[in-house]
Amino acid sequence: MKRIFLLLLSASVASVSCSGGGSSSVGKPGTKGELIPREKTKSFVAERPFGMVAIPGGSFVAGQADVDFTDSPEKAPLKTVTVSSFFMDEAETTNAEYRVFINYVRDSIARTMLAEAAGEGGDGGGKGTGIGDYAYLAKKEENLTAYQEYLEGAGGRDGFDDTKKLDWKIPLHWNTSKYPDVEYAEVLESMYLPASSRVGSERLLDVSKLKYNYKWGDMNTALAENERGVNFLRSESIAIYPDTTVWVKDFHFAYNEPLFEQYFWHKAYKDYPVVGVTWDQARAYCNFRSKLKTDYNESLKRRKQRPIEFRLPTEMEWEYAARGGKQNATYPWGGPYLMDDRGCYLANFKPKRGDYMEDAKLGTYMYVAPVRKFKKNGFGLFDMAGNVSEWTESAYNNSSYGFSSTLNPSTKDKEDSKRSVRGGSWKDVGYMLMTGARDFESKDSARSYIGFRTVQDIPEAAVKVKRVTR
Repeated sequence: MKRIFLLLLSASVASVSCSGGGSSSVGKPGTKGELIPREKTKSFVAERPFGMVAIPGGSFVAGQADVDFTDSPEKAPLKTVTVSSFFMDEAETTNAEYRVFINYVRDSIARTMLAEAAGEGGDGGGKGTGIGDYAYLAKKEENLTAYQEYLEGAGGRDGFDDTKKLDWKIPLHWNTSKYPDVEYAEVLESMYLPASSRVGSERLLDVSKLKYNYKWGDMNTALAENERGVNFLRSESIAIYPDTTVWVKDFHFAYNEPLFEQYFWHKAYKDYPVVGVTWDQARAYCNFRSKLKTDYNESLKRRKQRPIEFRLPTEMEWEYAARGGKQNATYPWGGPYLMDDRGCYLANFKPKRGDYMEDAKLGTYMYVAPVRKFKKNGFGLFDMAGNVSEWTESAYNNSSYGFSSTLNPSTKDKEDSKRSVRGGSWKDVGYMLMTGARDFESKDSARSYIGFRTVQDIPEAAVKVKRVTR
């Protein structure tokens, strides 16, 4: 009887939760000479970036279960896979958002050239009234820290020179009537096309100079060499301005010159998806978005933890998100039809041969549509079918669904020139809008019908999502 009582007692203290939760048995930090971490035990809360939605992790049947009219090798065989949680842009990256990237690179280049020309600085008043105001911050600071003095004597550190930080508080003047002095004018004018290359008297930036420099980690090299040192890093210098000629190159015998002239820069198209960007340019944008958040966190008096990097979604993450939480969903809205019960189209695509819009009353567009014009899917994502196709991180292979893992599957070959493109576009027929339909494009190609959206990982340890508002 005593033994039975002890067994019952031990069973009664066992947790009834699958998570095994309960009160901790460890003592206070640093007590009795035990090794006890002093870090705060507060649960991590994932901060939802503005314009993104949280996609909960889960498993689903990937591939194309519907009829394949083309019998092409791109058809994906059915396969059950599991995907972790992540944040995803609720809509495609817009022209306005990409122009923030363009303007940042433009300003960085201009400020760097001005800082070099300013030398030791001067008495410009600190408000951009003379080129001396644009000197590097280290040239204007009087009381350097010991670390800053060390770096100045050592010439900086590998990969980043702290002595050459730019002073972003000083305003730039792009209006020629506000140039503060001749030296400033000489630097700024070098950013523009020479007069001999201009059409009429219009001053245009030399966009070939707009290059974004960054570094990324090559995981394949790290695995091959079993180390994560200097050989792990790769440097990129990417010309980031979109190829606006795609509107003419993609359609040789069509009059698309107005879009070539206006689509990217005109304010009428600010809420339209950016197109004409290569896979490398989309990845550079992801790095810039990561840098933007990192710089903000480091500027705070009480610095936040380094943010998780933004990136392109893997092909399987994209398909999982497109299905909106519905198993065997033919389209992102679930059903097998391209119209709702009112007879309105549910996406922007080419409804009939030679007919790109059929009837404006049905909700279709001749070319690209503004983002968020069609209903969102079950995860809160817009335009996961039609409008513009979207770059994914994954290398493309006809058989990748067969050999890839069932846990967060992805093909990571950086050297492979083919990249998976998903979702179908404004110039595609309804078949390409299916959640299981696959397509690809060379990563160095830019098209008038390919854009992108970004994602950010959610740590498995995150307990909930914290909302971020304007």
